[in-house]
Amino acid sequence: MLIVQIKDGENIERALKRYKQKFNKTKTMFQLRSRQEFIKPSVTNREKIQKARYIQKLRDQENI
Repeated sequence: MLIVQIKDGENIERALKRYKQKFNKTKTMFQLRSRQEFIKPSVTNREKIQKARYIQKLRDQENI
């Protein structure tokens, strides 16, 4: 559970912003989404290779 201490006279928007930053740093949503379904390692590796090919293609087009 995330706890954000609110100081005396602190604006609620500022406290909410600190909460959101802390929430993003813990990567809670990333973990939740990754646990919803199992992705085989071969599929993950295939996606990495496809991404690398796409980036290389963009770099090659830029150099032409």
